[in-house]
Amino acid sequence: MKTYLVGGAVRDELLGLPVTDRDYLVVGATEGEMLDLGFRRMDVAFPVFLHPDSGDEYALARRERKTGPGYKGFEVDAGPDVTLEEDLARRDLTINALARGEAGELVDVFGGRDDLDNGLLRHITPAFSEDPVRLLRAARFAAKLGRWGFRLAHGTHALLKQMAGFEELATVLPERLREEMTKALRTEQPWRFFEVLHRCGALARLLPELAAGMGGPVSHGSNPDARPILALKCVASQTQEPELRLAAMATAVLADPAGGRRFSKALRLDRASTELLERLLAWPVERVGNADAETLLALLEQTKGLQHPIRLQQLQMLWRCLDCDSTAAERSEQARRAAAAVNADDLLAQGWRGPELGAELRRRRLVSIEGVLTEEARGLD
Repeated sequence: MKTYLVGGAVRDELLGLPVTDRDYLVVGATEGEMLDLGFRRMDVAFPVFLHPDSGDEYALARRERKTGPGYKGFEVDAGPDVTLEEDLARRDLTINALARGEAGELVDVFGGRDDLDNGLLRHITPAFSEDPVRLLRAARFAAKLGRWGFRLAHGTHALLKQMAGFEELATVLPERLREEMTKALRTEQPWRFFEVLHRCGALARLLPELAAGMGGPVSHGSNPDARPILALKCVASQTQEPELRLAAMATAVLADPAGGRRFSKALRLDRASTELLERLLAWPVERVGNADAETLLALLEQTKGLQHPIRLQQLQMLWRCLDCDSTAAERSEQARRAAAAVNADDLLAQGWRGPELGAELRRRRLVSIEGVLTEEARGLD
């Protein structure tokens, strides 16, 4: 039995990045032997175990044979005769097929160290195309490592273009697409994930409305910035929240809340992300930038901007990124401050009660907002 540190931990160590997760590969062992050593079975489908003390993942070396569609359509053999080289050969990219032995020696069968040094994302064998999720992973690593200049090898880009035309791409579950996309959205250059998918043709099948907003097909290596990419770059410079980054991209191409609901359904977004997207589409930057007092008060009421200012602050940041020349963010903030200056306690002290209190509170807030807009208009004159 031999144990190797494999995958991302070795890759990140060689890149000088923090190593957060350590995965180990065990060669020459059986499931029974692992259990006898106190390891706990982690996955019913794959021979992966948790260390009894550290909780790190230890997987038996395995070989795979394609038997059906999708990323689950594989027959797995994890017998003790499976070699380290066979296991590494089934991985996706050369930089993820590095291993370090118990004595600290580096095992590099497929030139992953050279690809790290040259900033290349390169597939190992044509078997890469058997799993459609690997296409998403290649795009995610382009985002994760983009800040260091990593790029797809031309041969890998050509293979991704072939995979984009495979019927198997339709087997990718929305949850898996969302998972890979969310990881990419948390990186420093999240737009590279979408650029890779668009250039190989996969985005048009996975998220057609977003692909339509990215423009026509472009060649591998070119870098035109479509409107959704510009919006994403702007938001990414201000927040690491993946929900806000995705909302900026989607709003740049979707026309109305109905489109937002379709987009959310395609990705099976959670409730908070769906509601953020619907708010942004219900209040486009053009509408708010030219809004009158009644419309601005309706914005505060519908978004609960006085009770939950974070919701309005999110919209304001997104409006600035979608149209830096718009006055939407500033006008909405002026309206919020003017409305908040009207105190319900003062009206209670004056004897207002019940429905009349609510109506009077709204009337005074409207007057306060109108006053701010009047002063703004005078300043422009």
